[in-house]
Amino acid sequence: MEVNRNIPTSMKDFIIDVKEKIQDDKLASLFENCFSNTYETTLKKQKDGTTFVITGDIPAMWLRDSAAQVRPYLLLAEKDEAIADMIQGVVERQLQFINHDPYANAFNETASGARYNDDEMEVEMSPLVWERKYEIDSLCYPIQLAYLLWKSTGRTSQFNDTFKQAVKEIIHLWKVEQNHSEDSKYEFRRYNCPSQDTLSHDGYGAPVKRTGMTWSGFRPSDDACVYGYLVPANMFAVVVLNYLVEIARDILNDKDLVEEAKQLADEIDEGIQTYGKIEHEEFGTIYAYETDGFGNYVLMDDANVPSLLAAPYLGYCDIEDEVYQNT
Repeated sequence: MEVNRNIPTSMKDFIIDVKEKIQDDKLASLFENCFSNTYETTLKKQKDGTTFVITGDIPAMWLRDSAAQVRPYLLLAEKDEAIADMIQGVVERQLQFINHDPYANAFNETASGARYNDDEMEVEMSPLVWERKYEIDSLCYPIQLAYLLWKSTGRTSQFNDTFKQAVKEIIHLWKVEQNHSEDSKYEFRRYNCPSQDTLSHDGYGAPVKRTGMTWSGFRPSDDACVYGYLVPANMFAVVVLNYLVEIARDILNDKDLVEEAKQLADEIDEGIQTYGKIEHEEFGTIYAYETDGFGNYVLMDDANVPSLLAAPYLGYCDIEDEVYQNT
């Protein structure tokens, strides 16, 4: 069986191996096309060694999407150093973007000034920023990818000064957004658009009470949150903060970061357990999708990850967890 594509040998061999296990020809062809597509159509190596990843039909790089796009290639990175280098290049690029603007969700390849829309907000958008919809998960995904690269390959060079600075930015932002109403200056207004494309209450989002959770403006679908405490995104934050505890302890030897990340993870988790659950008359104790700390809730789920459905996939809870099963 041959794979006639301009892709690394490790990828060709992997595709052949998987296709031989698939009995359906159409499904086998679908796998080949999908698995190779990101490598063939979206990756752009930069002069500094980083990797820029366009998001499908849009010329910008989303922090969330770029991590999800290359994550399957961790299977190849275990044996193919060039693939591992490419993924580390994605991580480095993501971390550079976070250090540039931790509230932004999508960036340009160069400081071209291109953007999705001329949105109105408290700060002027940098020419490097494509869109500035603040989403908790945009900051989770690069940490997750850096951690999984370590676990897949054993390499630790991604935990460099860029990483340390980005972690500092992320923890600071999440602490600020624990008290969004008083401490945050973030706002987002988009005009002449569907309601889900802009924040309510003149761009500040619905009022929230301090809960221990950290606030998010938008969901992983890029739709605006109705209430700012997005429970599955906070679950993801708890998971990656515990990754940081492990990285700081075992790689960076940074006791202060261990303590800071652990404390923030505990505060957010306590907020989820205290304010993120409700008693449902039919199903018992379940997780809400969003809440404000005042007793208002949204009961739904998002098609993208992080979602309530994905809580065990992310590593937040066991799949047999009673509250998860009720949810």
